[in-house]
Amino acid sequence: MSGLTHIDAAGRASMVDVAQKPVTERIALAEGRIVMRPETLAMIRDGSAKKGDVIATARIAGIMAAKKTHELIPLCHPLLLSKVQVDFELDEAASAIRVTAMAKLAGQTGVEMEALTAVSVACLTLYDMAKAADKGMRIEGIRLIEKHGGKSGSFIADAG
Repeated sequence: MSGLTHIDAAGRASMVDVAQKPVTERIALAEGRIVMRPETLAMIRDGSAKKGDVIATARIAGIMAAKKTHELIPLCHPLLLSKVQVDFELDEAASAIRVTAMAKLAGQTGVEMEALTAVSVACLTLYDMAKAADKGMRIEGIRLIEKHGGKSGSFIADAG
């Protein structure tokens, strides 16, 4: 268990003390996607969903989620984020929407969980906004694409 940063010497869950870590710029980028029927994608693209602007609502939900990550994930630190950006790419061929989120700050701990939470909640919001038309949508592939900053440096995921 010594390799896990959120486990203390006695094996108990513990919030990491970052007080002595230097402040550095930290950026994380995550992605995920939601797959749906072609007519559901068309409804979202055309803005004809009964609940309103699906993409705009999911963007706001993703940004809000990043800001509340510490309230959702028990051992995450509350962070003063300087930027959160959530973007959507409609993929007509796959009948899917790719969601990406970037979280950024100058701080003592990383923002990977904030970017991942933003993607997750944005995908869940897309599902919620369109579920009346398509309950069979699939959320998949949520992952960290890259992160920069901090002691561990940069990470860039393999393609795919």
